[in-house]
Amino acid sequence: MCLSVPYKIISVDGDWAEVETAGNSRKINLTLIKNAQIGDYVLAHGDLAINKISKDEAEKIKSLLSEIGLGLVHGAGDAGVVSADKHI
Repeated sequence: MCLSVPYKIISVDGDWAEVETAGNSRKINLTLIKNAQIGDYVLAHGDLAINKISKDEAEKIKSLLSEIGLGLVHGAGDAGVVSADKHI
């Protein structure tokens, strides 16, 4: 199963951004995102941002992940996505 995770952009350096979700930060590539700016929300798969989304959409996705037993939690590794018994 492929899973995209919503992140908030906290800094931009060329085609790369530092992003954050649930206290986890990481660097992702922004090549596919036009005009990405600090404060924007993106969906990322692996190290690649694949779509810009609204803050409301990011919150809905986080909520849905929690409802299906996945959650974005602080300290859960690069993606910050965990199930009840393992990282995904």
